[in-house]
Amino acid sequence: MRAVRNSDQGILVAEADEPEGPGVRLAIGSVGICGTDVAFAASGVQGFTYGHEFAGTTADGRSYAVEPTVYCGECDQCRTGHVQRCAAPEHGTLGIFRDGGMCDALTVPEDMLVPLPPGLDVRDACLVESASVAGHGVRSASLEPGERVAIVGGGSIGLLAAATARHHGFDVDVEARHQHQRTAAERLGAGTAAGTYDVVIDAAGSEAGLARCAELARPGGRVVLMGVYQHTAPIPGIASLVKELTYVHSIAYSRHDGVRDTEQAAALLAGNPEIARTVITHRFPLDDAAEAFRVAGDRASGAIKVVLHP
Repeated sequence: MRAVRNSDQGILVAEADEPEGPGVRLAIGSVGICGTDVAFAASGVQGFTYGHEFAGTTADGRSYAVEPTVYCGECDQCRTGHVQRCAAPEHGTLGIFRDGGMCDALTVPEDMLVPLPPGLDVRDACLVESASVAGHGVRSASLEPGERVAIVGGGSIGLLAAATARHHGFDVDVEARHQHQRTAAERLGAGTAAGTYDVVIDAAGSEAGLARCAELARPGGRVVLMGVYQHTAPIPGIASLVKELTYVHSIAYSRHDGVRDTEQAAALLAGNPEIARTVITHRFPLDDAAEAFRVAGDRASGAIKVVLHP
C-alpha cells in the first residue's frame, strides 16, 4: 500500500503495511493538503502518514468524510460535546503525529465516519474537515442578525468561513493577499473589506493579519482567532484596549444540540457545489504528492486547496 510520508529528502510516497485492527476500512477517495501539512513537511516532521482532511468509500460502496479527532468520550469536555478539548492522554488527530489518510486505504473507528449527503462527491468530500473548522469558528462568533462580518485571510479556511457566514444570511467581506483569492471570495458572494465590522475573523495567522483584524473591528467588536500561532499571539495592545475588543479562540470542531460540526459542513458543501469548485484549485494523483506539496506551499501560484487522489 502507498502512503505519503516525510523524509530527509522531503515528501515521498512510501510502501506501508495494509491497514489492520478494528474499525471500518475506507478506500481513500480524496485527501486535502492543509497548511499544517505544508508547515510540518518544511520543518522536517516525520514518522507518520500525513493527511487529516480525507474521505473514502467502504467495501459496500458507501462514501464518508472522516472526522479525524481521537477522543475518549468520557471526560467532562467530551460529555458536553467539546471533543476538540478532550482531556484524555489519547486525544489527538489522525494525520498529525499518527497515521492519517494520505494513503490508499485506512481503517478508522466507526464514530469518525460522516455519511455524505446527496450532492457531495467523495472527490470533494475532503473539504468537510476544513469546512468544519470554518463553521465552528463562525459559530463561535455568536453572530447576531444584521451584524457585519469581515474575514482576514483568503486561504481555504477563510473562504469556507465566508461561505458559511453567507449561508446563514450575513453580509461578508474578505481581505485577501492574492488576486486569485479575492476572485474566489467574490464567487462565494463576499465583498471587499472596507469600514468597520461587528465581527472580524482571523484566518491569516500572522502578525500583520491580526493587526488588520483589530483595525477592522468596530469599538466593542469581536475578533475570532482561527489562525494558528505557535508561540505568542501578537494581539495589538493599543487598538484592542481603546476599542475594548473581545478575542474569541476557535479550534477544530465539536458537537452542539446533538449535531456535529462535520455533519453541518457536509450539508453546506452538498447544498452549494460552487464552494468545492471554487476552493479546490488543484488535483494530483497520490504518486505526485511531492509536486502537490510544492504547489500547496506556493500561494502566489494560484493554489487554494490542493487535493490528492489515490
